Amino acid sequence: MVYFQLWDEYQHAAEEMYQNSPSETRYVSSYRHCDGKLVLKVTDNRSCIKFATDQLNDLKKFDRLNHSLMSKMLNVKEISSEMKVDQPSVNTPEISAKSPENTGGSKKKRKNKKK
Repeated sequence: MVYFQLWDEYQHAAEEMYQNSPSETRYVSSYRHCDGKLVLKVTDNRSCIKFATDQLNDLKKFDRLNHSLMSKMLNVKEISSEMKVDQPSVNTPEISAKSPENTGGSKKKRKNKKK
């Protein structure tokens, strides 16, 4: 296992590893709250590279790496700026504020009885 100190080197190595063996490459991220550390790991069963950080500024870099690897995994050359995460997809029905799931009217209330 190799821990990278510089983000740009790690991102380049991770993307290169995926391009060399896309069917065998795995990407794992883990966060340890007690340490406040985010650890990223990319492996292809032959080599393993890691990057650890406790800096909040590195989250945007982490997000860009996720976006880049997901684009490659989906064979998307470039995701347009029109496609936003906040917009619901066409096939997803919207839940209204007065739907039975949200009103809580169908739940029966329990009464606590003392003996």
